[in-house]
Amino acid sequence: MKKVILLMVFLLAVSFFWLSAADAASAAKAKIKPALLVIDIQNAYLPRMDEKDKKLAMEMINYYIEIFHANGLPVIRVHHSHPQMGPKPDSEEFQFPKTVAVREDDPMVTKNFGNAFKKTDLDRMLREKGCNTLFLCGLSAVGCVLATYHGAMDLDYDVFMLKDSLISHDAALTKAVQEICKTIDYYALRLVLGGVGK
Repeated sequence: MKKVILLMVFLLAVSFFWLSAADAASAAKAKIKPALLVIDIQNAYLPRMDEKDKKLAMEMINYYIEIFHANGLPVIRVHHSHPQMGPKPDSEEFQFPKTVAVREDDPMVTKNFGNAFKKTDLDRMLREKGCNTLFLCGLSAVGCVLATYHGAMDLDYDVFMLKDSLISHDAALTKAVQEICKTIDYYALRLVLGGVGK
């Protein structure tokens, strides 16, 4: 009888340890570590975008940038430059408009492909910061933002589009992208980030 009791105590202890370890692993996995990617809102590309998208989106992008900064969370500037067609990194066309709320010390990635992860240091940069959840804004909703969204999913990030902060050459297509992708609005994001802490 003593052996049975000892065996039961041992099994209970092992079960308790295993469940505690599983709960800790689950809690660690559940904790989000977000980053904001501000994609390609460069002077070279903005004039080609649908005016219906631009006004609201540029305002919302600044709101999103400000909420990430206020919570001490990474804001990553993503710029596009084609090796032959530009814009060249030292040009005004390469830059974001001065009205955009990014800071000089916000990390920057320069890409040559639609997907911001392809042949860049973006994944390494995010992993070093411990980021596992990405929020995307910028242009083009149907091009580089969408390619980066799928690139992030392929690398096992949780990824969301930010509502009203996407721009493309056709506002109807921008709306379609927001409808087919996981999208979060400003108020929901503010609630989520408030629970993350610095």
